[in-house]
Amino acid sequence: MRTSPDRYRRVGHGEPVLLIHPFALSHHVWRRTADLLAPDHDVLAVSLPGHWGGERIGPFDVSIEHYADGVERMLDEVGWDTCHVVGNSLGGWIGFELERRGRARSLTAIAPAGGWSDLSPSELRLGTIFLSLAPLIGVGRAIGDSAAGLPLVRRLVLWLLSHDAAAVPESDVRLVIAAATHCRAFLPTEWMGLRDGGIRGLGRVRVSTLLVLCEHDTLLPIETYSRRFLTELPESAGRVVLPGVGHVPMLENPALVAETIRGHVASAATDRPIAR
Repeated sequence: MRTSPDRYRRVGHGEPVLLIHPFALSHHVWRRTADLLAPDHDVLAVSLPGHWGGERIGPFDVSIEHYADGVERMLDEVGWDTCHVVGNSLGGWIGFELERRGRARSLTAIAPAGGWSDLSPSELRLGTIFLSLAPLIGVGRAIGDSAAGLPLVRRLVLWLLSHDAAAVPESDVRLVIAAATHCRAFLPTEWMGLRDGGIRGLGRVRVSTLLVLCEHDTLLPIETYSRRFLTELPESAGRVVLPGVGHVPMLENPALVAETIRGHVASAATDRPIAR
């Protein structure tokens, strides 16, 4: 098995930008995007509790609140009271919780999770997809790094996370599979989604917010999983669809993702802060 990575990676100088990864992955998924942002941003890419490189978390403690607690501890460790928060999928959901706690200067939510109603068909569909992956995760954990060479594992990962599989470097494919097979919070997070239901409080977002959807999102299709974000977020929130990418767009087009983040951060940094 690979050596466990650090809990976070920090690069660059400038406006502080926090990057939160999707469910079952790790901060590695942001590595190329972080490098593109580094010339003019202080970038902190974190690994969530229970995920590869993240701190330990008990299976009964897994929740959006506890995930946000873990991220806040890393923010406190590096001395950031607030920052520009960017999250993809589960990371986007956690980003909304950090915004609620007053830790966000702005929020960029990329294909955020949580846009379902309690026990709805869309929620059950997503749960079924991830539960079907659990045996493969178990096999991958047992056989170690060689899991990245299994054709079935590679096809499923690339189909779920990207649109243009050929655009994802081999090194990123291997890191994604390594992160998934090392994710100890896999089943507890699945249970959390069913137990706690979807995201709440979207209408109360106060900071500059950009909802970023992905044109070819196989995991969370726009027409099914984004409706609540599109209708419940304040009218002031921006809404954009990234063309030609899947659910985790920084795997196949990190330049497009970095450009999107940079534009929103620059816009938010020039705005007067909104009093709470």
